Amino acid sequence: MTAESANAPIHFEETILSIGRLNAEHHANATQHQRVVDRLTALLGRPAFLVTLTAAILGWAASNGLAGAFGLRALDPPPFPILTGAASLVSLYFVVLILTTQRRSDRLTLRRESLNMELAIFNGQMSAKTIALLEELRRDTPIVRDRIDELADGMARPADAQAIIEAIQETRSEG
Repeated sequence: MTAESANAPIHFEETILSIGRLNAEHHANATQHQRVVDRLTALLGRPAFLVTLTAAILGWAASNGLAGAFGLRALDPPPFPILTGAASLVSLYFVVLILTTQRRSDRLTLRRESLNMELAIFNGQMSAKTIALLEELRRDTPIVRDRIDELADGMARPADAQAIIEAIQETRSEG
């Protein structure tokens, strides 16, 4: 626990640790292939790679374009068909790497969304219980006028998680 989190309520720390465990489990369950793809995607996503790639393309074009001026035969004379083919092939690999990484990332996102939904449902249940207890206290306290509060009565009933899921699915299928 850090000095800053020492003042935070215990349930905050537990939540942070749970999220950390979720992320750690996701990374621990990665296959060797997924780790390699993640590292490659991270490498390709750096500005230094963009600068290096640009320099390599410009160097290729310049060396092949200027070869004739120095009396040499150009390996890939303009319009650079070898460079064009290589760029197309490398682009295809980049797309596959990015899609593979994104697909794995989507699985973690789905797990987080599920956790968020479970927490939202749990919070709703806690709120309903709190309202029910307050209403019971109001009814049992002699100095408080007893009345029927339909809104509080409705809020005191926990939401039906299955009905919420079905409503969400129905909304998505209509859209």
